[in-house]
Amino acid sequence: MNLATLKQLNLERWSRCQILPARKAEVMRTAQRLCAGNTKARFQGVSDRLVELAATDHSIYPVPWWFTAIVSEREYGPDAHGNQRWDRQLGQGDRLDQPSIHIPRGMGPYKDHPGDVTPGHDAWTRCCVDVLLNSAPRAGKWADWSIGGALTLFILYNGTGYEDFHHEASPYDWGATNIEEWGKYVTDGRFDPHVWDTQLGCAAMLKGMMEIDPTIKIDGA
Repeated sequence: MNLATLKQLNLERWSRCQILPARKAEVMRTAQRLCAGNTKARFQGVSDRLVELAATDHSIYPVPWWFTAIVSEREYGPDAHGNQRWDRQLGQGDRLDQPSIHIPRGMGPYKDHPGDVTPGHDAWTRCCVDVLLNSAPRAGKWADWSIGGALTLFILYNGTGYEDFHHEASPYDWGATNIEEWGKYVTDGRFDPHVWDTQLGCAAMLKGMMEIDPTIKIDGA
């Protein structure tokens, strides 16, 4: 499926997307955590760093803070106590201080530096900037931040296997919504049609976050 078609399809899906009533409370708890002041500030620190880099490299586009927040939730989520984690890589959830072993492999380690300042100039931020600029789909080089474009980028972050090979909506985007379908990649490259993805999808989280934070403005949403 080409990108233009996928963007249009995701725009149409968004127009009829609803969070499943049984998952709404869970979605809103997650959205509240991701939008909390100090947490949002760290996600915004990644966007601010990309703005700085874009000033001298016009191929770079700042990534909205909510995109980084939602990807972090899909890739590794909170700790066992429900607290936001800052010790994991944005690319795949592997440890921040060790080279990654899952796709994308070999990223990192990302270590603390003397004089680090949080948010914006610390090991976790450096990891995010590296991933967003240098790991597929290179979100920091993505220009289309309309709702169709953003939802497509989320899918590209995880892979287009659902659409390309199984002709269904990716649960990475649509989990916990009325758009979700049966089937899940249970490991890299292994699809099981009988598994229901129980993670919250990017669209559900984004809808919840937009209810909480009116500063999130997206063309077409």
